[in-house]
Amino acid sequence: MANPTPDEVKQYIAAGLPCDHLVVEGDGQHFYATIVAAEFDGLTRIKRHQRVYQALGDRMRAEIHALSMKTLTPAEWAQQGQA
Repeated sequence: MANPTPDEVKQYIAAGLPCDHLVVEGDGQHFYATIVAAEFDGLTRIKRHQRVYQALGDRMRAEIHALSMKTLTPAEWAQQGQA
């Protein structure tokens, strides 16, 4: 099985989690995602990450070996001047 591309990982996340902003970078083995979703409001960082893992499902075990995440609400994203 070929390693997924950053675009494929982005599609996997977007399919399972409505995102206001989503960027995925990586080399096929290690990925870094910036994910902005209203659904994260009120969730701890761990709960946010669990929600992303839920969106990825079995792909997290089978295809994606490492995923670093920055998970933000739209308000947090705006506070960083990224809106």
